[in-house]
Amino acid sequence: MSGLKLGVSQQQQCNYLPDRQERLLFTLPDEPLSAEFYQQLLTLNFRRSGEQIYTTYCEGCQQCQSVRLKATEVQLSSSQRRLWSKAKRSQWRYQWAQTEDKNNCTEKYYALYQSYIDSKHAGSSMSPTSPEQMSYLWQANWLKIQFLEQYLDDQLVAVTVVDCTPDAFSAVYTFYQTGHALAFGTLAILALIEQAKAETIQFVYLGYYIQHCQKMNYKAKFLPQQRFIAGEWLSFC
Repeated sequence: MSGLKLGVSQQQQCNYLPDRQERLLFTLPDEPLSAEFYQQLLTLNFRRSGEQIYTTYCEGCQQCQSVRLKATEVQLSSSQRRLWSKAKRSQWRYQWAQTEDKNNCTEKYYALYQSYIDSKHAGSSMSPTSPEQMSYLWQANWLKIQFLEQYLDDQLVAVTVVDCTPDAFSAVYTFYQTGHALAFGTLAILALIEQAKAETIQFVYLGYYIQHCQKMNYKAKFLPQQRFIAGEWLSFC
């Protein structure tokens, strides 16, 4: 890993903290990648975007902290248990799907993705969206990528793009039907935890947690958890 070649992006306004600037370290296109290598990089605060792996490289700021859960150690809160029970009573279910036919995935998911972006991110850099923008989420030929699909009365209501390494599930992005009484984002994490236990996968990575970003608050509710801070994983109970 010491020979890894990385590029550095220009500074730009942070997408999460508008009063700050962000900069990224990212793998170069000719850098050979694998699921095993990516798993090592996950332990060093890296994430995936398309074919590239990146991490934050912001001067004087370490707010972006990777969050991971040990699947067998998570203790669900009373509200999380109630949500899980309510979903099961509501004819909710989840299932896994793989990416052999990427064009079919684009056709299957785009209407839901477009509706989600229009509802949650109208006016942002993600809007207007396109099928190509969505399919970029699972462009990584060197990695096994699966979809965690959620259904309510057999209607597709949520999709989570999940990177799969030998010992981890890494949640890349979740989009869902908005305005529903069931919290599909939380249900996605609960389902990932259950699936990780079933497959004896040790870790579930939830992406970056930013303390002062309200949109990230839900991640802090899954305990115990570990966060990557100042070069090491610290436990929060």
